[in-house]
Amino acid sequence: MQSPDLYSLREFCNARRIMLCFNGPMSRSLIEEIGNALRNYLEVNQVQPGAAMDVFSVYIEMTQNIRHYATRMGYGEADATATVVIAQDEQGHHLVSAGNLLETADAQALMARIDALGKLDKAGLKALYKEQLRAPRTPGASSGAGLGLIDIARKSSQTLQASLFERPDGKAFFSLTALI
Repeated sequence: MQSPDLYSLREFCNARRIMLCFNGPMSRSLIEEIGNALRNYLEVNQVQPGAAMDVFSVYIEMTQNIRHYATRMGYGEADATATVVIAQDEQGHHLVSAGNLLETADAQALMARIDALGKLDKAGLKALYKEQLRAPRTPGASSGAGLGLIDIARKSSQTLQASLFERPDGKAFFSLTALI
């Protein structure tokens, strides 16, 4: 196995203002540890408390959704991985991006849901959030991409950006980015 070119990776991350990047299996403890590192980074860089909380909560929501989906689907370690990137743009906004493998049909449904959310303004997202919050829950049912996704869309200062790369094995790599 050839050693990775860490200098090139470092330069790539610095050029794109990436402050945190992870690729691999997402465990509960890893989500927590990366979350602690993110919180400390935001604090050290004196990010406004409201913005820092939004970045942190979007990171948590995205990574927990990935972990829950992989667990529910019974994915092995090779398919239960995630790629997470948190960066800061020149204006001080934070991009929170996460991607993982999904069954293609689930990924397509999620893309449609994100497209529908993108057509709503802030007032529409707030109303939908309240409606979803009040909706009765079916015991044992998966909520998949419900309230949490709406909350991410509400916290994002722009329409959520999502992409899908379909693979021939019936799975697709789905990625989601929120700008905070």
